[in-house]
Amino acid sequence: MKLKKDLSGYQRICRLDTQKPLRILYVVGTSLKANLDRSAPPSSKFFSVKCTANVQYSISPVPLETSSLTPIPLTESSALLISMDTASEHENDKISLDVDADRDGVVEKNNPKKGSWKWGPDGHGAILLVNCDSEKTYWKKPDNKDTSISRVSDLKDMSVMVLRTKGPAKLPEGYKLTMHISQGDAESVRVFRSRSADVLNTQKLYNVFVKDFPLVLSSEVLSKEVPYLGGVAEMNFHVEGLRFPDKDFDGLISINLSLLEPISAGVPETPIFTDKVVFRVAPWIMTPNTLRPVEVFVCSTSDNYQFLKGMRNLVMMSGYKLNICHEYENRGDRWMQDELEIGYIDSPHQRFPVVLDSPRDGDLADFPYDKLLGPDFGYVTRVVLDEQVSSLDSFGNLEVSPPVTVNGKKYPLGRIIIGVAFPTATKGRNMTKVVQDFLWAQKVQEPIALFSDWLCVGHVDEFMTFVPAPDRKGFRLLLASPDAAYKLFRGLQQSGQGKATLFDGLAKAKQKTVDEILNDKNLQEENNYVQSCIDWNRDVLKRELGLEDEDIIDLPILFKLVKEDDEHRAVAYYPDMVNMIVLGKNLGIPKPFGPKVNGRCALETKMCSLMEGLGLSCTFIDDFASYHELLGEVHCGSNVRREPFEFKWWNLEM
Repeated sequence: MKLKKDLSGYQRICRLDTQKPLRILYVVGTSLKANLDRSAPPSSKFFSVKCTANVQYSISPVPLETSSLTPIPLTESSALLISMDTASEHENDKISLDVDADRDGVVEKNNPKKGSWKWGPDGHGAILLVNCDSEKTYWKKPDNKDTSISRVSDLKDMSVMVLRTKGPAKLPEGYKLTMHISQGDAESVRVFRSRSADVLNTQKLYNVFVKDFPLVLSSEVLSKEVPYLGGVAEMNFHVEGLRFPDKDFDGLISINLSLLEPISAGVPETPIFTDKVVFRVAPWIMTPNTLRPVEVFVCSTSDNYQFLKGMRNLVMMSGYKLNICHEYENRGDRWMQDELEIGYIDSPHQRFPVVLDSPRDGDLADFPYDKLLGPDFGYVTRVVLDEQVSSLDSFGNLEVSPPVTVNGKKYPLGRIIIGVAFPTATKGRNMTKVVQDFLWAQKVQEPIALFSDWLCVGHVDEFMTFVPAPDRKGFRLLLASPDAAYKLFRGLQQSGQGKATLFDGLAKAKQKTVDEILNDKNLQEENNYVQSCIDWNRDVLKRELGLEDEDIIDLPILFKLVKEDDEHRAVAYYPDMVNMIVLGKNLGIPKPFGPKVNGRCALETKMCSLMEGLGLSCTFIDDFASYHELLGEVHCGSNVRREPFEFKWWNLEM
């Protein structure tokens, strides 16, 4: 039989003052001999010896003092002979804390890279989801707010961690295994232990009970002894993420397992072996217009029948699900896009949608929590404490591009787009810092800041959107363009259509002819200013998204300036066609009520000619009275949940 050679494990039998293991010279049966002088670092002067119960030793030359921890002078001739009553039953005894470090959905054995985290397709490191859905449908709250497991199904949202042991039936007296986390990580993670032998198989989840999963580590318990099962055994743990990456949290979490050795009464145990695993918390990810829709959300109000009728027809034609928030729930707040943004979180073992609740908190404030939060539908928000919430904190001011490559750098999940005040402005409205910090901290969709404070409402969706395309980069950027509108109207005038009227058929709107529009010098000056603001953003988008002019389509849209809080800001002159809903190849566009030529709206005709070349179908929805006159349009009044990206965020090259 062989004597165990690895003295750094849980049967370590000798310690030098430098804590380095001995170099074994030779093995005889169940004995070994070590030359201490050759094994010790050059600076070592003394050594001491402590053995477990079934280990005996002798020292040559024999020291004057023989108590177990008395320092013994180290000389060139110092030697240690060690013997055991019986050898280890296993040649490769070990303790290992294991995770899914190779990201294939299976907890492999003792991956050598489990203690670190690396991005990319050749990267490594385990992944942790924020457990922000709710297994309960009544009296619910996000599961990460509950310090216990409320439903066994909740385990699917957690990452499995396995303690594997291969060794003696029990540890020597006084030795123990301890799992521990740092104070810094404690606010971000919880660990539960499984008392059942096998809950890795999700088909067996319903054969166990929540009481079988006691809490091990939390913000209140940073260290806890865990059972040693003995022999060849596995013990399963379930790791729960509690918060998303943010300004004060980079998303990395370490969990440690240590074997502690008793020293003497009144002296704390010392670790003689520690294993570490590292997790990264999955980021919240937005979905662009180019991804497949799943369901559409709109509000029903006492005055939006025409809008709702158009949306029903569009969604039904497109083959998706329509969810209507009724007036008793929305209390007249129709701005579904402004209240929330639906993204998702992903890992090798689980993914689900997560709604980000905006800080605007209008009468729709309860909808994301009360109606969306549930099993496999998560919820997150950011509370604004020391800042003033403005219109720019509504999520019509939060968009995301399709995937792009910029100067050789790939953004396979696209880039987040937000609107702020002009960079050199001494005053103006901005998206609150707490929301911006959250978006930046997710890392995988690096944000772009555009200038949107020139608009009365101040949202980026008032002058830009993305639609799918069959060529080039797979999409087109659509930009509102007063220049394109004036070009269209001048063409109508030159063809003898100067008397054609805008807003025809709208009882409450004052009709304007094409001639009147072109003769209004103040309106022209206002739109020159608007065009300069859009052009500034155009340059930013071309640079930050790697676009060329051929990737951009200008839509004929006019604006006008209105006075608000002693500031003149822009609103759409007629329904803003860029503020559309994109459902695959079907576009739901605000009906512009432009001048009619041969019985057809010239603005609609132009829009269709631009979009149909991309294989897209245009449906015009009447939102004039119920949205446009309230400074919003179709996109402002709707929201879409989309399929996640096929690309896995952890494969990003950082």
